Amino acid sequence: MPYDFIFPDVGEGIHEGEIVKWFVKEKDSVKVDQPLCEVETDKAVVEMPSPKSGTILKIHFEAGKTIKVGEPLVTILMEGESKDSVKQKKPNEERYTGSVVGFLQEAEKVEPIHSRESSVQITSTGILATPAVRNLAKQKGIDLSKIKGSGPEGRITVQDLDKAQPVEKKVAIKVKPKYDLFGYIDRVPLKGVKRITADKMSESIYTAPQVTNMHEVDVTLLDDLRKKDKQKNKDVTFIAYLIKAVALTLKEHLYLNATIEEDEIILRKYQNIGFAVDTENGLMVPVIKGAQEKEVFAIAQEVRKLAEDAKSRKINPMELKGGTFTISNLGSVGVDYFTPILNFPESALMGVGKLSEKPVVRDGKIVIRKIMPFSLTYDHRIVDGAQAARFMKEFIEKVESCKF
Repeated sequence: MPYDFIFPDVGEGIHEGEIVKWFVKEKDSVKVDQPLCEVETDKAVVEMPSPKSGTILKIHFEAGKTIKVGEPLVTILMEGESKDSVKQKKPNEERYTGSVVGFLQEAEKVEPIHSRESSVQITSTGILATPAVRNLAKQKGIDLSKIKGSGPEGRITVQDLDKAQPVEKKVAIKVKPKYDLFGYIDRVPLKGVKRITADKMSESIYTAPQVTNMHEVDVTLLDDLRKKDKQKNKDVTFIAYLIKAVALTLKEHLYLNATIEEDEIILRKYQNIGFAVDTENGLMVPVIKGAQEKEVFAIAQEVRKLAEDAKSRKINPMELKGGTFTISNLGSVGVDYFTPILNFPESALMGVGKLSEKPVVRDGKIVIRKIMPFSLTYDHRIVDGAQAARFMKEFIEKVESCKF
């Protein structure tokens, strides 16, 4: 009995994915758990393993195409079956409906019983066929007027459709020009990570009214601590300290760790801090879960591992979910201040700028200190300016005094 492998929800709330590449082709033999293809979903690339052993009868989506959850990925002719069984599929044909939470048993398809007089339709052209046969012919692109029925009184049957050839559809190919009014251009498909990012940023900016406050922070002592700690743990970077400081500060400022659901503000009492990673394929945001409970060294090691996995596209999709607050660092590419867009539906995001030495006044004297700029963007439906200012005041105190 042919087996339809239905594309499952491979992550929390996944609706669709893009086929990156196939490891098999039609007529190939496969074993249980053998990788069939790679699918890009929600900023991660995951392998889809075969749920059954058998022969690939049909691949339903080519590489580069988008598949939605619930659509058939491949049809597998299971071991011990012959191709003739394809024409004799039973109503309760098995379909793989797995997801990250298990499997669903589909109800058997039961065809209603009608008399021939009530079920057979006769058109003005004299074609005799049941509604089911007509729908199947439409799906297969078969012209019923070209078929001689083998059933009673010349009625067209499903077996007649199996023997028929589908009508070849002529598709008009529209060639897009390689130039505009002013010169030559390149066209890059908006897909994959960049398409997902574009959709999320559009949703964010058109849903949440966003305000950005800017601050300068003296990180001289923090830089000294970083250099000292780096001798013990080479993974230690500024971002590890900032994640820890943000997580601790959020415990007392829940509105910056919140989201809106319909007519309620959800104040989250756990701190999962996302950090933006620049990859060849676009922006990805891995999440440090429970950052408030972790030591700086542990956070640093996790940051390194997640960043490497993100850049190699081998990151687990669940490592990109569950964030409550995000940190974006553009200081590493020379940016001082910027106005980051919220990682919606989070209520706040912190932008980190370039570290530089500046003259400042301390105890009436001009001294050189290491200064780092910060930009805090927040959803003004949830957070007002005074709340954001109090959050940053406490965060700055922790950073400047190195109290983590």
